[in-house]
Amino acid sequence: MMGRILKALGLAEYGGDELFIGSLACGAVAAVIYLQVTPYAAPLALLPWLLLVWFFRDPERRLPDAPEAMISPADGRVFDIEEVDGPPYMGGRALRIGIFLSPLDVHINRVPCEGVVQHVHHQTGEFLPAYNPKAPDRNESVELGLLTAEGLKVLVKQITGVLARRIVCKAQLGARLDRGARYGMIKFGSRTEIYVPLTAGYRIAVKVGERVRGGETILLTREGHAPAKEGV
Repeated sequence: MMGRILKALGLAEYGGDELFIGSLACGAVAAVIYLQVTPYAAPLALLPWLLLVWFFRDPERRLPDAPEAMISPADGRVFDIEEVDGPPYMGGRALRIGIFLSPLDVHINRVPCEGVVQHVHHQTGEFLPAYNPKAPDRNESVELGLLTAEGLKVLVKQITGVLARRIVCKAQLGARLDRGARYGMIKFGSRTEIYVPLTAGYRIAVKVGERVRGGETILLTREGHAPAKEGV
């Protein structure tokens, strides 16, 4: 019920607890200010609640008409684009695109391509700033591994930052997720990464420093390329 109400209001279903507690706290503070200080200052107590509502916004996005493309799993700014040794799920070298999310960005994570969930792995760790080059390896994170219909392995990694203390990943093993589907979020500042195999023949469609929108911006294209099959 709460999730449907939040969705109708354009808010993330994952923010129910924070929004409820924040509403009670800000309302109580506003009442105290109104009764004990001055009625004119009471509305100031609602500012933190408005910031909370802004953080948990969940706008609708229009998928690009390019089914072969990988779309951004998050809002934010492209922080780095590198060829790396992929996580164990990938089984080899991969192209990684890292996206930095500030506290002001939409923090919903979306699926970059249609696929079946084969891998979900939570790693405990530190809370280094999301822009720290050591953050991808040392911070708390959750990996989501997808297998596409053509046998390609794709991985999305949610990484905490200094302010981010909780990762939500609702994806279940064996579930088929549509491209652009919401599957979780990182609360209060973070980093999201996407990994694709180097052998897949994707071309980079963004550059470092560019702002992207989850479920909307094309990160990688592969027009007219016959993909290499990956092991199941």
